[in-house]
Amino acid sequence: MAEFLQSYGILVVVAVLLIAIILTGYVKAPPNMAYILSGLKKTPRVLIGRAGVKLPILERLDKLYLGQMSVDIKTDTFIPTNDFINVKVDAVAKVRIRSDQEGLQLAAKNFLNKSSEEIASDLMDSLQGNMREIIGTLDLKSINTDRDSFSDQVMEKASRDMDKLGIEIISCNIQNVTDENGLITDMGMDNTAKIKKDAAIAKTQADRDVAIAKAQADKEANEARVKSETEIAEKNNALDIKKSELQIQADIKRAEADAAYEIQNQEQQKTVQAATVNAQIAKAERERELKSQEVQVRQQELAAEIEKKADAEKYRRQQEAEAQLIERQRQAEAEKFEQERKAEARKALAEAERYAAEQEAAGIAAKYNAEAEGIRAKGLAEAEAMERKAEAYKKYNGAAIVEMLTKIMPEMASEIAKPLSSIDKINIYGGGEAGASQISGNIPVVMKQVMDTMSEVTGVDMTEIVKASTYDAKVTKNINVDGLPEAAPQAETVEE
Repeated sequence: MAEFLQSYGILVVVAVLLIAIILTGYVKAPPNMAYILSGLKKTPRVLIGRAGVKLPILERLDKLYLGQMSVDIKTDTFIPTNDFINVKVDAVAKVRIRSDQEGLQLAAKNFLNKSSEEIASDLMDSLQGNMREIIGTLDLKSINTDRDSFSDQVMEKASRDMDKLGIEIISCNIQNVTDENGLITDMGMDNTAKIKKDAAIAKTQADRDVAIAKAQADKEANEARVKSETEIAEKNNALDIKKSELQIQADIKRAEADAAYEIQNQEQQKTVQAATVNAQIAKAERERELKSQEVQVRQQELAAEIEKKADAEKYRRQQEAEAQLIERQRQAEAEKFEQERKAEARKALAEAERYAAEQEAAGIAAKYNAEAEGIRAKGLAEAEAMERKAEAYKKYNGAAIVEMLTKIMPEMASEIAKPLSSIDKINIYGGGEAGASQISGNIPVVMKQVMDTMSEVTGVDMTEIVKASTYDAKVTKNINVDGLPEAAPQAETVEE
């Protein structure tokens, strides 16, 4: 037991020692710093942006700055150029330690545990020397105007020396270039004067070109205006001449037309006068024929109207009979429906809604059936009455038509004479007053033709009917009214 405790105690001590070593030797390098651990191996360990453990006593920890550094490589004295002009150059170079293994080893030998300022100070002399060498190979104008090429040459020259130190040149910018005698300022003034001169010459040439172009444009515009006005004047002159010629031709044509119109007008007046007489005669003939046709049409309309009234009366009676029948049926159905409703009311409440719906449908159907039957009965009755009325009209059709035609005779005479009232003026060649009386004498002739036509249509002598109202007819009773059974009694009554 004692041995176990002793062994356990040793293990605890060892564990505590390991933990202490780890805690005291734990290191963590930032990304811009390289931690170099040396002592155990020939090649030291390098930690960049990661953690590690340094063994106490056995290993050594050194630091190397890896960030970007600015090195001022200003020349303190004037340096002669290739064209023997002394200048001072102020430049800034951006450098950093190379990140590859070889660069780190070289930089560790030269800049270990140094700050960025110290490293930049160590590099300044080397970079200034390289820049002096490049200045000696260039002229003042190249240094001042082509600074990018100058900085590139400085970087290329210095890179060989910087690689030996493990340094990488990122960029080199020329800040300022000055000369000992102010030649750069003079060159600027010379360039300024030259630029001003070129600008003045260019402006003068531009003004000259503008003046020439303006004069040429004015000349062309004036020539175009003169040409345009000349063409306009020529066109206007030609237009005036053409108008005069056209006016002369128009006057000649107008005179010829006026003479021809006068001759033609006289001929037309003669033709119109003859045509007017013929037209008036033809018009009277046409109106006479038209009146005859109107009488025939009126007769046909009267016959059709009588027949139509008989059919309408028949249809009305039939509809009334059918309506009465439908009404009686509807009342009977209503009474029946009332009795059935009272009997069905005693049924169970569950059947009430269905029963009401069925009875309502039956009532509607019975109602429409009864109405339809009444309408049909009424229509039959009216049709029967119309048939009887039509038979009665047929028995007295001749007499009725004669009576109607007799009533419209005054209107017929007025219509026959109406065309004469529309005649404003009549030119009659030959005949004297007898010619005018011939036109007014057409009215009795036309009336007689109408009477003859009515007699032919009805089969009744209309002349005898007209004479029945005269005094001679009432005294002598010499009237033939065959076909009119009511005419003879009327004449006897007048005699009495």
